[in-house]
Amino acid sequence: MASVVDAAGEPIPTSSVLMSAAKHIEIKCLSENVEFLKCKKKDANPEKCLDKGRQASRCALGVLKDLYHRCKDPMEGYVGCMYYHTNEFDLCRKQQQAFEKACPLE
Repeated sequence: MASVVDAAGEPIPTSSVLMSAAKHIEIKCLSENVEFLKCKKKDANPEKCLDKGRQASRCALGVLKDLYHRCKDPMEGYVGCMYYHTNEFDLCRKQQQAFEKACPLE
């Protein structure tokens, strides 16, 4: 499996990385995501919500970076399992528990 981060240490938001961090992103980026969804609901023109979309994306990438720096090994184990098992949560519960123990949901 490829690394969770690129050479510069920035998170690579692959599906397995995003799925593994979904609960953390949900909690930490709730307001940004709600604002983006409200904007999309209010105006179908994609240009009108670019700023809100950037804020939501920036928040998610920040969460990924923080998780990687705080819980590198458990995160890589969980992401690797999710990648190998095509994002099947049920097959990665052991790695998920280790990851959530190292980086508890706040």
